[in-house]
Amino acid sequence: TEEELLPVIHKVGESVDRVNVQLDKVDRVTDSAVDMAESAERSAAQRLGHFQGQVRIAEGKLDELEQFRMAYQQQWIDKGASGVSGQWLMNYQRFLNQLETAVGQQRKSLAWHQDNVEKARGAWQQAYARVEGLRGNFQAGERLVEEAESEADDGAVAKVRIELERGRLYRSSG
Repeated sequence: TEEELLPVIHKVGESVDRVNVQLDKVDRVTDSAVDMAESAERSAAQRLGHFQGQVRIAEGKLDELEQFRMAYQQQWIDKGASGVSGQWLMNYQRFLNQLETAVGQQRKSLAWHQDNVEKARGAWQQAYARVEGLRGNFQAGERLVEEAESEADDGAVAKVRIELERGRLYRSSG
């Protein structure tokens, strides 16, 4: 009868309301987790951009040093044809050695900056995969994890981080 069903319907309605309140709480927590992951991803992207800028600067300095060295070596060709003193030759070779040292140091600096870019790129890929996983875009997240895996060095730390991110992604996917 209708009188018997009304209390049941009322209780079901209250239960549904409580479930909806709990779902709202879950949504707020999930939104908060996504916001935090997006913030971490933005930070990782900014860091990657910074390191890419450092590589461009290091490449520019190396290029300038190499151009200067070529111009300096041209002096030997120009002056050597007309004859030079022993003192001039000693000074020339001393400075050329210093220039070679500077070029070598700049190459090492460039390699260091390039290594930083690769590490920052891996960190960004992981952060982006985390965001995609939290958004429910698991295929994109897995693609990013696979990309990071293919670009990572053979170090144990990189492998562990990639597997942790893969685990987070799978856990988020249910």
